[in-house]
Amino acid sequence: MTQQGKPLFHDVDIGNVHVSGNLFLAPLAGFTDLTFRSICSSHGASIACSEMVSAEGLARGSAGTEELLERYEGEEQFIIQIFGSETNQVERALPRLLCYKPTVIDFNCGCPVPKVVKTGAGSALMKHPQTIYAMVRAVRNQCDVPVSVKFRLGWDKDAISWREFAQAALEGGAQMLTMHARTRSQGYSGVADWSRIAALVDMVKQMSPNVPVFGSGDVFTPHDAQHMLEETGVDGVMFARGAIGNPFIFERTKALLLSGQEPEAVPLETIIGTIMRHLTLLAERKGEEAACRQMRGHAGSYLKGLPGSSRIRGLITQATTVEDYRKALDSMEHACQGDSHNA
Repeated sequence: MTQQGKPLFHDVDIGNVHVSGNLFLAPLAGFTDLTFRSICSSHGASIACSEMVSAEGLARGSAGTEELLERYEGEEQFIIQIFGSETNQVERALPRLLCYKPTVIDFNCGCPVPKVVKTGAGSALMKHPQTIYAMVRAVRNQCDVPVSVKFRLGWDKDAISWREFAQAALEGGAQMLTMHARTRSQGYSGVADWSRIAALVDMVKQMSPNVPVFGSGDVFTPHDAQHMLEETGVDGVMFARGAIGNPFIFERTKALLLSGQEPEAVPLETIIGTIMRHLTLLAERKGEEAACRQMRGHAGSYLKGLPGSSRIRGLITQATTVEDYRKALDSMEHACQGDSHNA
């Protein structure tokens, strides 16, 4: 399958960095820790982003902040996303950030969460294009790590500022742009306006043709990704909520883009095996009890929509050991096998 003569699935160059593939895992607070990134990578993610990292916290040497920058073994490429409201924060954080050897430094200008926005960071920056210009320029002046910017349409329907914002980012030296095609006031509600992503692609082609543009918003299936690539002309797709509980979306999307054929459904045993692998990796890092608590949200997302999943989710909310999870998931698999034998 092609996009203006180019395969829909293809490699991407971001400044001096070459990435094999154009299906990225977006930054997701509370989700894209090193364990989930490793799971997504094993299922075909081209590259993954960190959870968003506070520039101020990094500048102050916060242990909790730096934990977000840890890599899993073998994670050679890693996009680190930072957020802040002032250029000074970024400049003070940069020496420590560079110690973690980011493949790309991404600026979060899209987070709509009130506790982030009230500090002037996240999507609040959509009101201040001059600030993102200064932040990007500060990083570009001090290192050769490529810089990307992820942003929204604007603050609300009466303050659509993506065009001015993108121009400021490009003039500052951004080497990749990602648009989540909603306003801050929309949060994650309503429908993402992909026509604005297409307009951004056209604009960047005129201003900076070597800068890749990625799209985000309402990409929950392989066909959604295909349609976004075809309809907007973006260079690649950032999977955000569509990857939660569904790391398989990367390999399934790649299969669709390469073959044009409907990708096979994910077998239940693969889903259960992935949940247990995810939990085991968490337990190795955080201890069994903490891992079992953290995994509850992930497991619910993995199981969403599956037959009998509500009962299993109920069991998992009470699980305190890896063996508790195993027993709950085994009972689900046995029940499904019994249903298939009786069909």
